Amino acid sequence: MTTTTARTTISLLARKELHDALRNRWFVLYTVIFAVLSLALSWIGLSGGQLYGLAGFGRTTASLINLIMLIIPLMGLTLGALSLALEREQGTLLYVLAQPVVPAEVLLGKLIGLAMALTAALSIGFGLSGLLLAWRGSTIGLGAYLGLFGLTILLAVFSLSLGLLFSSALPRTATALGSALFAWLLLVFLGDLGLLGSALVLRISVEQLFTLSLLNPLQVFKFTAILLLQGDLQVLGPAGQYAMHTYGWHLLPLSIGLLGLWAFLPLLPAYLFFRHRGAL
Repeated sequence: MTTTTARTTISLLARKELHDALRNRWFVLYTVIFAVLSLALSWIGLSGGQLYGLAGFGRTTASLINLIMLIIPLMGLTLGALSLALEREQGTLLYVLAQPVVPAEVLLGKLIGLAMALTAALSIGFGLSGLLLAWRGSTIGLGAYLGLFGLTILLAVFSLSLGLLFSSALPRTATALGSALFAWLLLVFLGDLGLLGSALVLRISVEQLFTLSLLNPLQVFKFTAILLLQGDLQVLGPAGQYAMHTYGWHLLPLSIGLLGLWAFLPLLPAYLFFRHRGAL
């Protein structure tokens, strides 16, 4: 199969996946929730800025970090987990694989289509908040705000990749979705608590604590976003100070590169499982 044919196939599959995602009621609900909460945080930031003189994009960017860490992984994991597993149960995946396509094209088409859908949802939330801030506030911190948007897209791609891994490895929709929700709980709620508990019980060093934090992509996203916003990681305590002292100005590009690596790392095992299982 030629490269042109492969690109055409991936493009067709991506458009189909985008169309299906936009018709998904859960995806629409997630999009509305994210947009409403983003607007609410922007409005609260403007209200606080009028009292304390801190209005602008910087205050809203800081407020959005925790919201993004909570909602975006949930959106990506559920969409990815349902993508292959649901079509496998409905029998449509068997029809797709009976066509002159290879598993890599199907997987990439689904990833690109779902990533486009999530990017559209993020654009709505960030766009409405940005318009509100530009209308009522100022353009101070606009660069960090746009940078956070880019980091959020990488986090969304990681969530989709991990969801596709569950969807390709597990035969049932309920099992894939349950595993995705469990992974979301581990990443979001047990990340900070797990690191804190490990540090207290095992009495690990600052270097080991920082290394463990790199194993959680949400933690990588968090300190990258804080570094982008504030220029240092002192707010994260000794681990952040150690990172700044060790890597200096190289820390930001290194952390962005690590988040990009995490975004696509689950695709390799997802492809291996999908090639092995196929539509079964």
